[in-house]
Amino acid sequence: MCATTMMVLVGGLLATRIAPSPKLATVPLAALVVGTAIMAVPAALLLRRFGRKRGSWAGYALGLLGAGLGFLGTLTDGFVLLALAGLCLGMAAAFWQQFRFAALESVADARQHGPALSLLLCGGLLAAFVGPEIGARGDAWFPGWPGYAGAFLLLGGVTLGGLVAFQFFYRETAMAVQKSGAAARHLSAIIQKPAFIIPALGGAIGFGMMTFIMHATPLTMREMCGFDLGSTKQVIQGHIVAMYLPSVFSGGLIRRYGAGRVMMAGALLYIGVVVIGLFGQELVHFWGSLLLLGVGWNFLFMGGTALLPKSYAPAERFKVQAVNDLLVFGAQALASLSSAWFVFTLGWHGLLLGCLPILLLAAALSLWQIRREES
Repeated sequence: MCATTMMVLVGGLLATRIAPSPKLATVPLAALVVGTAIMAVPAALLLRRFGRKRGSWAGYALGLLGAGLGFLGTLTDGFVLLALAGLCLGMAAAFWQQFRFAALESVADARQHGPALSLLLCGGLLAAFVGPEIGARGDAWFPGWPGYAGAFLLLGGVTLGGLVAFQFFYRETAMAVQKSGAAARHLSAIIQKPAFIIPALGGAIGFGMMTFIMHATPLTMREMCGFDLGSTKQVIQGHIVAMYLPSVFSGGLIRRYGAGRVMMAGALLYIGVVVIGLFGQELVHFWGSLLLLGVGWNFLFMGGTALLPKSYAPAERFKVQAVNDLLVFGAQALASLSSAWFVFTLGWHGLLLGCLPILLLAAALSLWQIRREES
């Protein structure tokens, strides 16, 4: 997870310096998201074939390759290498994303899905601090190198540490199997049901809008408003903490009030992001918007993920999980690819206003789920 949080801070700033055009500054971040999207299905197939422990070796290998390509790209001002680094790091992230389903499968009672997800996502709190610090200190600790080369070197070391810890301490969880003998349904029959549509679209909107705004923030703060790297880093760190800190209690909220109400709270918080952002571009406005953005993402993503297992039987889980992730991270990729264009063409206010119709759709989906839970 540190790779993603580091690239949010470093990727756009580094690309602004070496990209052929400032409007391409979010391409490495978009490549990261595209990598996650295109690897969603292959990662699920690999983990089904080899198990989550052995299959994850491919993810760690991609992470190390991405760190190496980023290091070389920074040393040589290679924009293509930097984009390829983002792609590899994103493909590695697809393997981590599959572990939220492992968390759901580790508990037999569906009422424990929220708390199980809470424990998993709390790991993001560590990444919220370590990832941006890798970006900032990698630049400071290696002053003789081109900017941010040391960040990718440190990222490679952190990835190796994660690999060692995972192989020594992770224990494979026995997955549930379908014992009834009933044939698995065709995928087209599953994705037409509200049980799939609501969590999949909710997750796609949550991730897409979060990425759209978050990737534009460092560019707006540094390139348009003139804030220093320290202030920009703190806003991004605060946002990532706001993404994962609510995991401490959002699982309990889902269990008590239902996923629909938690998703509705997330959609309303996203609308609050737009309102605060439209009031101005002072530091306090960026802080307010990005903090609400983090909490809103947590509620939408947690609610949608907790609902998804209700859409499939055990024998159907891998293909449904793969399609869900393809939608979620495909939307995130589209958002990241278009973020820089909106910022440099329509400005910060234009970007925020463009979010409103999609956020109203998220609120409508949440209301649909609330009514399903009450019926």
